[in-house]
Amino acid sequence: MSALAQYPVQSLADSAVQSVDWQAIAPPTLTAVVALVVLVADLFVGDARKPLLGWVSVAGLAASTALLVPLLNGDRSTFCLTGEPSTCSYTVDRFTLVIQFLVLGGALLAALLSVTALKDARGRLPEGEFWFLLLSSASGAALLPASRDLATLVVALEVASLPAFALVGIRHGDRRSSEAALKFFLSSVTATTVSLLGISFVYATTGTLYLTQVADRIQHVDGQLHTLAQTGVVLTLIGFAFKTAAVPFHFWVPDTYVGAPLPIAAYLSVVGKAVGFSGLILVTVVAFPSYADVWGPALAALAALTMTVGNVGALRQQTTRAYSAVRLLAWSSVGQAGYLLVPIAAAAYSDDAEHAVGSTVAYALMYAAVNLGAFAVAALVGRTSAVNRIEDYRGLYARNPLAALLLAFFLLCLAGLPPGLIGLFAKVTVFSAAVEAGLGWLAVVMAVNVVIALYYYLQWTALLFRTPEGQSEKHHVPAPLTAAIALTAALGIALSGAPQLVLRFADTGLF
Repeated sequence: MSALAQYPVQSLADSAVQSVDWQAIAPPTLTAVVALVVLVADLFVGDARKPLLGWVSVAGLAASTALLVPLLNGDRSTFCLTGEPSTCSYTVDRFTLVIQFLVLGGALLAALLSVTALKDARGRLPEGEFWFLLLSSASGAALLPASRDLATLVVALEVASLPAFALVGIRHGDRRSSEAALKFFLSSVTATTVSLLGISFVYATTGTLYLTQVADRIQHVDGQLHTLAQTGVVLTLIGFAFKTAAVPFHFWVPDTYVGAPLPIAAYLSVVGKAVGFSGLILVTVVAFPSYADVWGPALAALAALTMTVGNVGALRQQTTRAYSAVRLLAWSSVGQAGYLLVPIAAAAYSDDAEHAVGSTVAYALMYAAVNLGAFAVAALVGRTSAVNRIEDYRGLYARNPLAALLLAFFLLCLAGLPPGLIGLFAKVTVFSAAVEAGLGWLAVVMAVNVVIALYYYLQWTALLFRTPEGQSEKHHVPAPLTAAIALTAALGIALSGAPQLVLRFADTGLF
């Protein structure tokens, strides 16, 4: 008997949506509406007034982030099946709110960086298209953590990804930008194709796309369909592993970060990573918990490989090579992806999967704040040094003491050293998740990689305080760039002062 016969498809009347909780869907909806407003306004606004589009976008993202506050009162769901109120396509729980805060907050900071970048570009970047694409991608990224069926999950993933391709290659006539966009596009299309094939197999064997129903039905598929179900699970996981830039699906990252405008590289390093990891959490822990014996070892191996390749790649960067600062941050983000994978793998072996996944969310919050801060300072230095080499940061303290001190703080947070206590706290949380799950070997691999990372983070930090070569050139810091650096610094310092807030905020509430 086929799965579709075993689980009859509901009639259109039975599955009709009875009502829409507009407050629940307000954050991604407002972001999408502002994107359309900016696109239409671009047709009527003269070149001299184009910067207004950027401030409208910043205000829209700030308002969307503020709309998360009324949702803290309790879990909400909408687009549910009639007669089955627990089976919904869109759910706002603690996990959703944390990731949406990370995504919209990260997009807001990237937008502040973009205001300055577009002004410095002096018309070489199309402003209306830029803001429309950024807001569109942010709306899809905000939709994804609330998705509770595989169809909505894939649609949200592509809405977040497709505009990002265009943003990477938006500099017309720039060969490096075009190559970066092509690599990003090909890798993402491959991921989507593989995951869609896997999802189609899962649907064929279970007769449903809802994550909770998939989790229940995939345990009881007909014997003849068991191999098809296993193949579907594996292909779906491979597709989402592409999205997280886990090794060996990471090859596009360094060139894409270098070819993209720097604010977009910052956006991809945080928001793009949050999208991939939240999707991976939903398909593993919520949809396929019965296949933990398959995805647990696979993700543990991927975590070890990813953190090792990423940190070794960052270690090999030459300080005098063009764009070496951005490349180091790119390889560092690959290594950080390995740390983020550790608690998800641990969830397969843990009796408290929610706590294990919460460690990934906590680490993602720390990483988002300090990595965006590092990119913000890189954007500042890039205004006077177009090639953005690590060597260009030599003596930054003499030119801009506050920027040097803050970059040092951000790098020490990423390394997990005081005074960046939030980085140390986040790494200990991830390390504990591996040990508690019995993955001692993975904890050892992580400890070795943390030591490797210390070298290149401390090398860059030390360079900031060395005597500069030649005449020191002062950095003028525009107001939007100042705001971005100040916000990330305030968040990093606040979390270092009270690191326990992260775990309390990262109580995912997925179950």
